[in-house]
Amino acid sequence: MARKKTFARRVICAVPPMKFPKHVVHRCYCGCKTFMSCAAATIKFVRDRGLDHAVEREKNLRPLLNVKNLIKSEPSKSLPISIISQHKHSLKIPSRPIEFIRKYPSVFQEVLPGGIGFLPHIRLTPEVLDIDAEEHLVYQSDSYKQLVADRLLKLLMLSRINKIPISILDILKWDLGLPQNYLETLLPDFPDYFRFVGSEASGHLELVCWSDELDVSVLEKKTLEGGSGYSEGMPIAFPVKFSKGFEMDKKVKKWWDDWQKLPYLSPYENALHLSPKTNESDKWAAAVLHEILNLFVAKKAGRDEILCLGEYLSIRSRFKTVLLHHPHIFYLSSKTETYTVVLKEAYKRGVLIESNPLMNIRNRYIHLMHTVKEGLSAPSGSSQGKKAASSAGADDDDSEEENNGVSDALPGSEIEDGDSNDEEDMYEGSQIGARETFTISRRRTTKRKIVDLKAHLPDGEGERAMGKYHSVTRGNVPPNGSRNSHWKSQQRSNYIREARGQRRNRI
Repeated sequence: MARKKTFARRVICAVPPMKFPKHVVHRCYCGCKTFMSCAAATIKFVRDRGLDHAVEREKNLRPLLNVKNLIKSEPSKSLPISIISQHKHSLKIPSRPIEFIRKYPSVFQEVLPGGIGFLPHIRLTPEVLDIDAEEHLVYQSDSYKQLVADRLLKLLMLSRINKIPISILDILKWDLGLPQNYLETLLPDFPDYFRFVGSEASGHLELVCWSDELDVSVLEKKTLEGGSGYSEGMPIAFPVKFSKGFEMDKKVKKWWDDWQKLPYLSPYENALHLSPKTNESDKWAAAVLHEILNLFVAKKAGRDEILCLGEYLSIRSRFKTVLLHHPHIFYLSSKTETYTVVLKEAYKRGVLIESNPLMNIRNRYIHLMHTVKEGLSAPSGSSQGKKAASSAGADDDDSEEENNGVSDALPGSEIEDGDSNDEEDMYEGSQIGARETFTISRRRTTKRKIVDLKAHLPDGEGERAMGKYHSVTRGNVPPNGSRNSHWKSQQRSNYIREARGQRRNRI
């Protein structure tokens, strides 16, 4: 019985998974780790439309650039649609490849090669090639290489063993702004920063020399620039941005004020000796996550990528607790197929405050994606395009109703995969559209034949026959204006007799 009571107590005190309804949610935490013991606190999570828009506008940018890089790597600068379909999962295409390609005619061109039975080839438009050339110049510039090298060095210093596997760097490559072949073009230029050990599949990046200049966090740097006379161990308050409609319970407000006054532990210090149940450990984990998001180009990253890095740093559970307790510092958006963690202080009205050359290029790609060419005719399978547009609208509506969460009980949303290998089925859209058109025309012809019956019957008798044909009687009103049910039944009988008489005359 004692075991049963202990188990029941654990279930009652467990923290429920965080879920976001359509707009706000109230969540009560009883016996939470970093809150006051045995105190009930209420946190109100509020959606931020500006940050949701910042996440949603980049929804299909990453798979689009993946397809662009694949096409560009070919000597002919074009690819058949079947090859793109084979790499659908590695390219992270969210829908059927042909629908995704046709969704952005300002980026991709569909070309039919000579001969019968050949699948169309996809090539890039001149506009996207111009942006790609400027992107290549950004990656090759010495100033940008120095910025990326500093990010990698700071990330290595955040690691407890000063090394990171290449597999994790490949996961974070988009967020760190690394070029495609960074192992060959970037790492050899900074031998005094880091070195590559092992193979590309199982190798890792190792720190060569610790940098005292770069082991200062963003919060410490801002405090020093403010001239407040900061010294190590002093409290530093995290900058917060409360969304419109955010409310804080009195107990939570008191806890938050005390939490902000705690000594600031640098994220470059090893504080794993602190118990995860303490507020000091919670603030240190928030400092680590805050520094990591500042290393990323867009000051945001997918929740899965953040937790993957946290697992390597042995603080995955602490990251989840930070995301749960501090929505006014780290915003969790569900506007895409995966959850995205956004650093709130880095955005103002949904726009990134800090200028970055790579983000400027990505914004140009986004603008081109939503550009519609004038005089562009719809492809033969335009019905598929309409279906894609309707499904995209449905996804947007569903994303409003999605529930956010950071617990393992709430996995990321999955997208049902279509038949990517059978490309011939994709091009049957025109035939299906023809069948649908033929069916509609048959319906219209049948209706026209029924209506034409009026022309063969004199003096409006066709209308009475039509009323009988559709089992509908017109609500004629007798001269005195009354609606006698007996009069209606009598009129109905007259219509039936007249219709039968006409039928006998035709026979």
